[in-house]
Amino acid sequence: MRQIIAMFKKELSITFSSPIFYAAAFIFLVVSGYFFYTNTAYFSVLCFQAGTNPLLSEKLNLSDMVIEPFFGDLSVILLLMLPLITMRMYAEEKKVGTIELLFTYPISDVAVLTGKFCATMLVLVTMLAGTIPYMIILEVFGNLEWGMIISGYLGIILLGGSFITLGIFTSSLTENQIVAAVLSFGALLLFWMFGWTKAISGPALGRVLEYISIIKHLDPFTRGLIDTRAIVFYVLFMLFWLFLTLRFLNSRYWRS
Repeated sequence: MRQIIAMFKKELSITFSSPIFYAAAFIFLVVSGYFFYTNTAYFSVLCFQAGTNPLLSEKLNLSDMVIEPFFGDLSVILLLMLPLITMRMYAEEKKVGTIELLFTYPISDVAVLTGKFCATMLVLVTMLAGTIPYMIILEVFGNLEWGMIISGYLGIILLGGSFITLGIFTSSLTENQIVAAVLSFGALLLFWMFGWTKAISGPALGRVLEYISIIKHLDPFTRGLIDTRAIVFYVLFMLFWLFLTLRFLNSRYWRS
């Protein structure tokens, strides 16, 4: 446990001292704020129009028209931002030559990987915490379903964790951070689009592609449902890429 905490603190120190983090966090908050504003502004316009249209007022729902789309917007932004956060995890260690030192330190490979993963998850939660004031603003002017908001954030954290583990794996493949980011984004985009091919695939293959589509499992959370099947998928997805990362590092930097 001490080994994990030591690596956790080291990664946090490096991340929060890096200008890349602040640039990514700034862009994340600006873009997410823009999407929140546009969703809220559109809902406000419809509310004004509903004053003269009773049928429209029956269809207006703050959760369905603002909260649910907002979590969908967050998933897209994280798809673009998290590869920038994870690209340095192992690539930088390789470039500066410190990865050999990691294998000679009295710290296990699992502890190193766990520390890096936990530190990056805390970075993700920190970035998401910046969006909570948006919900507080809505609560002041409306009546929010906080159960839906909590489940939405849970889904986004699980989705973000999946992005992070795949990003850590691609970072372990190369010493070039840009290449790691591109590989991560490309792989994540591929898993994102698998569900889109369901309509042109056979019934059996379509169900498989829909299941491994990483974004499809976010839908229940954005609607206020905590789906245990989706949780199992995301946990297995994360464990799979963490396992592959360990296997790759052990096979390349085996200890004599």
